[in-house]
Amino acid sequence: MFVKVCGITSEDDALLAVAMGADAVGFIFAPSRRRIAVARARDIVARLPREVITVGVFQDETPARVVETVNAAGLRAAQLHGHESPDMTRWVRERVGLVIKAFPGGSPAIDGWDTYGADVLMIDAPNPGSGEIFDWSLAEDAPKGARVLLAGGLTPENVTSAIEKVRPWGVDAASGLETEAGPPGRKDPVKVRRFVAAARAAEPPGFRSESDSPYDWTSE
Repeated sequence: MFVKVCGITSEDDALLAVAMGADAVGFIFAPSRRRIAVARARDIVARLPREVITVGVFQDETPARVVETVNAAGLRAAQLHGHESPDMTRWVRERVGLVIKAFPGGSPAIDGWDTYGADVLMIDAPNPGSGEIFDWSLAEDAPKGARVLLAGGLTPENVTSAIEKVRPWGVDAASGLETEAGPPGRKDPVKVRRFVAAARAAEPPGFRSESDSPYDWTSE
């Protein structure tokens, strides 16, 4: 089970996520209380192991700006979380190593997934980063063969049920892993550890041997 911890705002949280076993960490460059400066993200990325997938999160940004930011921060992937067209997404994919394209659960645009040329299909709540849970049944009919990364209000308490319901390729959490107090984005070590452990424990039998497993993707 591929696990991404998003909304990283500090080096300590990035290293914590990696130490707890996360496969990827996300840095938000879209409007958000977890937004991070490019220079700060670059400094954090420089401290992380090469095998960790570092992802820049964007929303309705120009493709050229996405590529510029990914390169400036030394990231390995871009996550497009807005109304990017298939042409825009493919343009970014040609210039960035890996692309995650996000859609709200139930969006009719998911039917045209193959035209986007992205590596991973994220299915999220209508208001990304809000911590809201959406109807997981809206993610059950994802295109066959797509690497589905499930997000939207996931926590250590509900990630097992989400995986059992949707059987995604991976899971992503941000607000559900944060402390009750402290600055926006600050991660709770106990929540991160429990989330990763619960996600891995819920991994379907034989998952790591399947052709669409995260272990194939991250080795590319």
